[in-house]
Amino acid sequence: MKNLWVKIDNVATLRNARGELHPNPVNAAKFVKKAGADSITIHLREDRRHIKDLDAKKICSINNLKVNLEISTNPKIVNIALKIKPNFVCIVPENRKEVTTEGGLNLKKNKLKLKKIIQKLKKSNIRSSLFINPSISDIRISKELNTDCIEIHTGHLSNLIKSNKNYKKELKKIIKCSKLAKKLGINVHAGHGLDYKTTKILTKINEIEEFNIGHYLIGESIFHGLSKVIKNFKRIIRISKWKY
Repeated sequence: MKNLWVKIDNVATLRNARGELHPNPVNAAKFVKKAGADSITIHLREDRRHIKDLDAKKICSINNLKVNLEISTNPKIVNIALKIKPNFVCIVPENRKEVTTEGGLNLKKNKLKLKKIIQKLKKSNIRSSLFINPSISDIRISKELNTDCIEIHTGHLSNLIKSNKNYKKELKKIIKCSKLAKKLGINVHAGHGLDYKTTKILTKINEIEEFNIGHYLIGESIFHGLSKVIKNFKRIIRISKWKY
């Protein structure tokens, strides 16, 4: 069964823009769970531009809530993750000049560092995930690093689809990577830039188990309400018919 993970960083962004306590991402996490999301995703960035340490701690302590915490390889951030114990930790690249994550990890360059972090996560019974580009070599390295999951960066595919450009080549890359990862015993997740249309296309890939959706989902909620948008995405994800 395919699952919906809702990323709620944008709620914290809105709160921080006003410099007040509302809207509270902790309340958002509870509401999103109640609305039918299978898991919550939050990104504790080094510059704390949206989610703060206390947010992450409180969200990870909510009963019966699966939390996917995105972090960089910064040792201080890694230690926070080990302390608050989310269900999943997805390691992502960070560049302070970027508005949002612009690509997957450089696995070759950071192989040793990533391996040590994954080992620490496993010792703490936290499932590990690597945010990667749809690359066969990255899938093989992910296997070497012994990660539990990979999250395929779908940003390029999403941009092609939204621009009405030919996306078939990029989609084929994602299909091949998903199939290989599954064959190697790695769980496959997908995320970045997803909306209704791109999600519907990707649900046809049987190997993708989790969809991580944030910016578009929260944005649409301004007009249609959080519950309705979550239900729309759940319907798309669960009713898909396999073709690839």
